[in-house]
Amino acid sequence: MRAFALLFILLSAFGARPAAAATAKPNVILVLIDDMGWADFSCFGNKAVKTEQIDRLAAEGLRFEQFYVNSPICSPSRTALSTGQYPHRWRITSFLNNRKNNDDRGVAQWLDPKAPMLARTLKGAGYATGHFGKWHMGGQRDVGEAPLITEYGFDASLTNFEGLGPRLLPLGNAFDGKPPKKHALGSDLLGHGPITWEDRAKITASYTTAAIEFIKKSSAAGTPFYVNLWPDDVHSPFFPPEAQRGDGKKQALYNGVLRTMDGQLGILFDFIRADAGLRDSTLILVCSDNGPEPGAGSAGPFRGSKGMLYEGGVRSPLIAWGPGLMKHSGAGKSISPGSVNKTSFLAAIDLAPSILAITGTTPPAGVEYDGVSMADVLLGQSERSRDKPLFFRRPPDRGDFGGITNLPDLAVRDGKWKLLCDYDGSNAQLYDLETDRGETVNLAGKDPARVQTLTAAAIAWHKSMPPDNGATYRPAK
Repeated sequence: MRAFALLFILLSAFGARPAAAATAKPNVILVLIDDMGWADFSCFGNKAVKTEQIDRLAAEGLRFEQFYVNSPICSPSRTALSTGQYPHRWRITSFLNNRKNNDDRGVAQWLDPKAPMLARTLKGAGYATGHFGKWHMGGQRDVGEAPLITEYGFDASLTNFEGLGPRLLPLGNAFDGKPPKKHALGSDLLGHGPITWEDRAKITASYTTAAIEFIKKSSAAGTPFYVNLWPDDVHSPFFPPEAQRGDGKKQALYNGVLRTMDGQLGILFDFIRADAGLRDSTLILVCSDNGPEPGAGSAGPFRGSKGMLYEGGVRSPLIAWGPGLMKHSGAGKSISPGSVNKTSFLAAIDLAPSILAITGTTPPAGVEYDGVSMADVLLGQSERSRDKPLFFRRPPDRGDFGGITNLPDLAVRDGKWKLLCDYDGSNAQLYDLETDRGETVNLAGKDPARVQTLTAAAIAWHKSMPPDNGATYRPAK
């Protein structure tokens, strides 16, 4: 079965909404890139790769420099973005792996479908909802009884080996004269949906094509849409097209995947621009799920990488684009395209309540978000920051990572201050991010009162969340 047949299957499952429900509601596309560093877009400082399509989006929209994800690793970061709540509430605190390893780390096997999914809320408000790309919130390795993606409020889905339902599984071509290698991590044995094997370098393009076809069908029905486009680029292993391999070393391969992905995503961006109705009614948000893999992407001026609570692990680039939705800032002033918001401190858990506000959708009854609406900030009408502290807990399997031992267990960002400490509050590190965004000068010894206050807050938050096994877990050797 080829990829276009998969598209037919997933789109045939999408039933049109009544056109009357659609007219004034904005569309939303959320692009979530995998394992990309803060400085990997050239508009954020990358000198080695020119990300022309992303740069154009930023030049026409708004770029944010103080956006945070809620975990330095995949599955919890995606859970936070999808629910507007700390992922710890749902016992997803590290990447979902095989059944035994999840149990050993004290991690759930999949996201509870009862979680307040943004997609489900929008679907209830008349939106067509589609997920195209990596999922990683259940249905991986040997966990084959996880809910399908469509059980979380999506009309249609097309994913990879980290989810169930229709899937594209990669064939990695190293151009070494050997047959391309299958990379499925057991997904091909789980059933629950048709599978297409495809060149790893073309899979993001297929997700983009699927998203465009879904948008076309939604638009033809007069239905507003919410679309996740979540490529598993630029996660390793790296298999760019042959012309993008450079010297074949890790950094060159990563750069090739990044450059290729940029062009593939640009097809969707151009499709939206070319349609006046879509251009004026669509908000596109682009970010990463966590910091870069060591030796691949770049965190720029920030300390640390994927798996760490330092800024390099949890600070992500964010671009917002929506010419028709961002026409006016403040008291009727036009927003300047290509603006950079260096001031606003906001997080992934803020996106769900913000998107509900932007779309005029009533939040579900009884749900308390950990995020706050930053709708005015995303639309360029304000440079305020979230008015609540932001808390972090390290993945239970990331006490040591990237050649660094005894990594901090907890962190809190409150205003300009960032504190990191161990579970019991010891080994505190305090940084003034306004003057030291690279976390180079530990001020804990100079401000014990602030350390005490922030440490107490971090520990209280930690204890309020369901526990994992971070304090006792040790990887098998």
